[in-house]
Amino acid sequence: MNELIFHQLSKHYGKRCLFTELTLPLIAGQCLLLTGKNGAGKSTLMRILAGLDKPDQGEIQADGKRYSWRAYRPQLQRQILYLHQQPYLFEGSVWDNLAYALTRGLPRSEQHQQIEAIADWAGLTALLMNPAKRLSGGEAQRLAMARALLRKPRALLLDEPTANMDQAARLLTLEMLEDLKRQGLRLMVASHDPDWFQAVTNQHLAL
Repeated sequence: MNELIFHQLSKHYGKRCLFTELTLPLIAGQCLLLTGKNGAGKSTLMRILAGLDKPDQGEIQADGKRYSWRAYRPQLQRQILYLHQQPYLFEGSVWDNLAYALTRGLPRSEQHQQIEAIADWAGLTALLMNPAKRLSGGEAQRLAMARALLRKPRALLLDEPTANMDQAARLLTLEMLEDLKRQGLRLMVASHDPDWFQAVTNQHLAL
């Protein structure tokens, strides 16, 4: 999936229009910053891009071909992951949460290698045996990002990823986003604090 462009996306709730005939690209190695007031439709748009909510209309252009949103929805759900600002964590340890995302049937040695590598990347090595639901907000967000990456997505959509974090946690999150861009992932970040993400932003869309 080298090319991924969404065309003519529209979404209404009753008589209220969130957005209409919206076209946007998700580009490998770039971050699109999404801004707008509460209720503008940022989360709804991200959920549509990830194949979780239905638009009123819309098409996807992928690798030179055009598809209806409905026809391409299964690929969206496999290739694009949406992370809520309060990510859901499973019962059990940080290790258990990471193991859940691994491909089934992997040899145990490969499972350990992947979990240890992603935990090191996310700064979670010392917390691997800790209960996931007792993590701080920043730790939980890093765990959600690490768990998502184990599923090898093509794009990651982050909804207010630094909400309720202290400055140190925010800086670490920015470093992780920069690294994801270097790895070639497509990123979209929704935020009420656009100035904080200027360093990682390549495109800006205001709803």
